[in-house]
Amino acid sequence: MRPTYWLPPTLWMAVILWVSSDVGSAEHTGHWLLPLLRLLAPWTTPAQLDTLHGLIRKGGHLTEYAVLAALWFRAFVRGRQMGPRAAAWIAFGISLGWAFLDEARQSLVPTRTASGTDVAIDGAGALLAVGLASLGWRGVADRTTTLFLWAALIGGGVLLIVNALSGVPSGALWLTAPAAALVLFARYLYARLRPRRP
Repeated sequence: MRPTYWLPPTLWMAVILWVSSDVGSAEHTGHWLLPLLRLLAPWTTPAQLDTLHGLIRKGGHLTEYAVLAALWFRAFVRGRQMGPRAAAWIAFGISLGWAFLDEARQSLVPTRTASGTDVAIDGAGALLAVGLASLGWRGVADRTTTLFLWAALIGGGVLLIVNALSGVPSGALWLTAPAAALVLFARYLYARLRPRRP
């Protein structure tokens, strides 16, 4: 396997190890994430902020292992010319094994705790990635991006209205909801103006 294929997943495994050290503890992520959440949602209570902080951290688990599995999938499909099914199973196995080792390592870090729930979340992220990769990235990514943009536009618009009616400042929502609308419009124009293949 050429280094261009196996180096990215190996480096990503190193990044995961680094994040699972004290650097990625709840105390450290709270220093920058909680003020950002307060800026984006100034009406939230401290309990709600703590819940959002925890959910974002769990989302980080899901994302980092989805990326890891996707990188291994790519390495096996392109670097070893494996079929998608075999590559998906191997990529999933490596990612799940790394999740177990990572949690075991975290049990040795005083500011971190090991959790079986985190291993399950990591595994779900890896499974999601290899499932999507087996189906084809481009179509899934395009539909998912469109879905998220519509959610940002509609959800942001509703929150802007609710905030205006309740007299609560909306902060960055004044930028994100219109930005979602602009990106959706640009994607629409691009699809209309792009030359079609015969």
